[in-house]
Amino acid sequence: MGGVFGVALKSSCVMDLFFGIDYHSHLGTRRGGMAVYDRKKGFDRAIHNIENSPFRTKFEYDVQDLKGDYGIGCISDNEPQPLLVRSHLGSFAITTVGKINNIEELVRHSFHNGCTHFLEQSGGNVNPTEMVASLINQRATMAEGIRYAQEKIEGSMSILILTPRGLVAARDLVGRTPLIIGRKEDGYCVSFESHAYINLGYEDEKELGPGEIVSITPDGYEVLAEPLEKMRVCSFLWVYYGYPTSSYEGVNVEEMRYQCGYRLAQRDAGENAPDIAAGVPDSGLAAAIGYANYSKVPFARPFIKYTPTWPRSFMPTQQSQRNLIARMKLIPVHHLIQGKSLLMIDDSIVRGTQLGETTDFLYRNGAKEVHIRPACPPLIYGCKYLNFSRSKSEMDLITRRVIADREGKEVSDEVLADYANPDSANYREMLEEIRRELNFSSLKYLRLDDLKASIPINPCKLCTYCWDGKE
Repeated sequence: MGGVFGVALKSSCVMDLFFGIDYHSHLGTRRGGMAVYDRKKGFDRAIHNIENSPFRTKFEYDVQDLKGDYGIGCISDNEPQPLLVRSHLGSFAITTVGKINNIEELVRHSFHNGCTHFLEQSGGNVNPTEMVASLINQRATMAEGIRYAQEKIEGSMSILILTPRGLVAARDLVGRTPLIIGRKEDGYCVSFESHAYINLGYEDEKELGPGEIVSITPDGYEVLAEPLEKMRVCSFLWVYYGYPTSSYEGVNVEEMRYQCGYRLAQRDAGENAPDIAAGVPDSGLAAAIGYANYSKVPFARPFIKYTPTWPRSFMPTQQSQRNLIARMKLIPVHHLIQGKSLLMIDDSIVRGTQLGETTDFLYRNGAKEVHIRPACPPLIYGCKYLNFSRSKSEMDLITRRVIADREGKEVSDEVLADYANPDSANYREMLEEIRRELNFSSLKYLRLDDLKASIPINPCKLCTYCWDGKE
């Protein structure tokens, strides 16, 4: 996924920038970066690989050398950023969050419009952030260029730019990812995560609307492009990616996850009586608490997550390594497992590999039953809009493998829609196949209507594509 943070202060911004970016470390896996602007020194930048070390340890020496009152930075899933650019719009630094599905088409388009070359290569491909900069530079002003870039991109793109005059922030055209402005006495910040600036002394000032573009200085902010009407904020931010203390569109992540667990328990009422309700750390814990609070099934932790080195299991680039780390970091509490019927809530099931191994791990440690309740509907469609996972194909999804076994690999949208319908026979039979394959005692997903009800904003403003294929 990735996350961004920016600061415009009347004094040095470096420490606020450092901690603000660090608070986004749960969102990305490969790169961290900081760029600052100082009136005497100009632009300066530091980028490090954070695959094997946390952001803080890689940048703690850079903050001693970086100087500036304005700055931006990021945690990135893939490409190195922020990038430093010089163009007819002036010099600036740029960082982005999003996904470009038509990048080769845009490269050809840029060459046709006078761009002679691209310098930044990420894994042999054009760096998407440089692609965004190239598109911006094809227009007469920064705001016009940002809107042009967003309209040309198939996917999504939120943008944060550092200039000698301050910051320019732009939320994705339909608001799939958030951007929030915070304010304190000597300036402003802008952040993907709302919790990232609380301990730095900022207060909530403004959440950007879909497609809204603002300029930010230490003295305030100015709207350069008004927000658009259509919104499709990513529902999976609440389910998985978001940090528990963050809020999007006024809805807190932790509270939403409680509601998911609560609604799972409502659907389960009277059907089974497990000894323990537990969450798979970390994203499943709040939903498990919600389930326990409603059902009165005791909440407990039958395994504890050990995380001094790998905070989240998706961090390594190789799937086999992620599976190994996911297994190694869960340490059993035998007294809470032996002879018990366990109800486990995880945030989702993607490939099914890790949760299947977790279930086997519980059985090996003496569990009598393992009932699984994912806190979101079955993932049936690969996300087209954000770098949600490293899956190269929708066939990586366990649901699509089961559907392919039943229907063949070429499946119509109508058939997929039937598998996504929780009231259909195909849906029930798909769940039974997954339950049998992964050796669960029972399996029930959160229904999509219950997930929408757990996010108290207009359902039309939510992106639910990965569950129902609706754009």
